[in-house]
Amino acid sequence: MGTYVGIDVSKDRLDVHVLPQNEAFCVERNGKGLGELIDRLKGFAPSLVAIEATGGFETTAAAALAAGGLPLAVINPAQVRHYAQALGRRAKTDPIDAAVIARFAADIRPEPRALPDEVTRLLSDLVARRRQIVDMIAAERQREKRALLKRLRQSIARLIKALEKELNEIDGEIDDAVRGSPVWRAKEDLLASVPGVGSIVARTLLADLPELGTLNPKRIASLAGLAPYTRQSGNWKGKSMIGGGRKTVRSALFMAALVASRYNPPLKAFRDKLVAAGKPKKVAIIAVARKLLTILNAILRDKKPWHHA
Repeated sequence: MGTYVGIDVSKDRLDVHVLPQNEAFCVERNGKGLGELIDRLKGFAPSLVAIEATGGFETTAAAALAAGGLPLAVINPAQVRHYAQALGRRAKTDPIDAAVIARFAADIRPEPRALPDEVTRLLSDLVARRRQIVDMIAAERQREKRALLKRLRQSIARLIKALEKELNEIDGEIDDAVRGSPVWRAKEDLLASVPGVGSIVARTLLADLPELGTLNPKRIASLAGLAPYTRQSGNWKGKSMIGGGRKTVRSALFMAALVASRYNPPLKAFRDKLVAAGKPKKVAIIAVARKLLTILNAILRDKKPWHHA
């Protein structure tokens, strides 16, 4: 059956629940507490330790657990919340949350995966910050269109100028990080060899989908949120949909698919064939994104650039 551990993270402590032993305890969220936690968990020889992502509080604990050689899965809070609702658990305390996470781990058995290394986390943080700045610039441009007072337009223009300067600096840091690493530079060049994939998409994939090139097509599509699932009940069958996964990756691949559908001959032909068969244009683009992801996964796996005869 195996032993499954759920950990709920708060600012000052970690609440732990172990199944099937049904043992619960808590430790402080500091070096001493983490050392105690790892020693106690090793005694259980767990099949899986599940910890909920909580806005960064989990990072230190997750890193310590991974370094301690424990099989670790960082869980999406939304999945745990929906699971708790399905169980009818309405009460919410840290010990209860730890028990729910442990039961989620035992029932769902998410796949353990290694945490990204420090350099990959740096790139991920830089790419995320770039995304935030781009969103802020877009929001300010919308405000600029609606502003009637000259004073407000001047204020907005100054802020946009400052944000654009910050964006250039972030782009420089991202470029230094990627081009300064031989491994990342080689991976970026491989990904960008595919028509439709530019440096921004390539770097988003490097930062937010480090598993690319190491998993089979079905698993990598699931991580990206591009694996279709069907809604069906009795004789009623709904449309297949996509969802979940990593939103930033899915968005980047969708934009790349739009470009590839115009400038990448095999993918353009693939899209045109789907549209000619009666598929809605958006459905066709999603299919292109999924096919593009499969291509990129194979390129990194085989370490061979795009080649189309």
